[in-house]
Amino acid sequence: MNIYALIILVALALNYILGLVSDILNLKALGTDLPEELKDLYDAEDYKKSQQYTRVQTKFGFVTGLFDLIVLLLFWFSGGFNYFDTMIRELGFGSIMTGLLYIGLLMFIKMVIALPFSIYSTFVIEERFGFNKTTPKTFILDMIKSFFLFTIIGGPFLAAVLALFEFFGTNAWFYCWITATIFILFIQFIAPTWIMPLFNKFDPLEDGELKQSILKYAESVKFSLENVFVMDGSRRSSKSNAFFSGFGKHKRIALFDTLIERHTVPELVAIMAHEIGHYKKKHILQAMLIGIVHMGIMLFLLSIFVSHKGLFDAFYIETPSVYCGFIFFGLLFSPIEMILNVLMQILSRKNEYEADRFALETTGDTEPLISALKKLSVHNLTNLTPHPFYVFLHYSHPPLFERIKAIRAMFIKLSSPQGSAATGN
Repeated sequence: MNIYALIILVALALNYILGLVSDILNLKALGTDLPEELKDLYDAEDYKKSQQYTRVQTKFGFVTGLFDLIVLLLFWFSGGFNYFDTMIRELGFGSIMTGLLYIGLLMFIKMVIALPFSIYSTFVIEERFGFNKTTPKTFILDMIKSFFLFTIIGGPFLAAVLALFEFFGTNAWFYCWITATIFILFIQFIAPTWIMPLFNKFDPLEDGELKQSILKYAESVKFSLENVFVMDGSRRSSKSNAFFSGFGKHKRIALFDTLIERHTVPELVAIMAHEIGHYKKKHILQAMLIGIVHMGIMLFLLSIFVSHKGLFDAFYIETPSVYCGFIFFGLLFSPIEMILNVLMQILSRKNEYEADRFALETTGDTEPLISALKKLSVHNLTNLTPHPFYVFLHYSHPPLFERIKAIRAMFIKLSSPQGSAATGN
């Protein structure tokens, strides 16, 4: 075992142990008494159901996480990476096609192994707690569509990256970075109008009080918005959400149909204000730029390590190749990726507070936003008492009660003479 194998093993073990510790702490932090804040929406029985949902999901995560780790280690130390590489090389294709087949085969095997867990999660756990609306037909079609998209979009991109590394060597990282940047922008451009409609229907919001209220609000904050879309989220789950995607004329704000069913017009306007706040505060652009920079750093480091024979020796590879290097570098980079992920979660939680503040400043009322957040938590059976360490590692949004506390503190500050002067009110 060389230094590369040791680093990767330590990273895999550390990642699993941290996740395990955070899960155990999270389970211990589950509250027993129904919080006063939610007594108007929750009863004791439903609160117990939300806690049970957290327990079941956590225990299921124990099993899947351990299973994934064991499968990876068995495949690795039994020489699986080299076996499949040798098998595909014997087909006699060129290096790029061989690389596509190798990576595609490994991804397919991973998907097949994960399939029983995905089926159990969807049709047993989510069904048990009343969330699942996915039919077997929809489930199968989703997998076929995902595979189709990976083939026609991801395949050419991966082939281009492999070709650049093949012909330009270690200097290829910059050209790959440019290619990846164009690809990311392209996906952002086509996703709202071409990709997402393959999985869900997006119908324009019907004329009425809700549409007029949203358009009036958008106009008041100088946000160009031709229409709001309703997504048939109920086709797969009874959970509710709203999201923003795309940019320019292709940007799209969508509300789940389940969200519209359960919330009042002021609450839905507050939710829209929050989503528009992400755009106005440039959080979407920020995330895209961070993704592009992150991609550049990864490609640069990849260009350094892809030629290190020790990395291939760690996985018993007899004939080093760029495509194998991609996979092994991904595992080697995992400790840094783990740290970056925590930092991104911290930034995401900060951005959520900023979007809440924008919604508060522009609507001038706390209660619709607070009420909307409370209903979302209740209907989605969100864990109301997550452990701080679990939040630190995994949460992209602040916990509900911390968020409510921050919103009320913001309102008091904005309502003060100093706050009003600072915001120009």
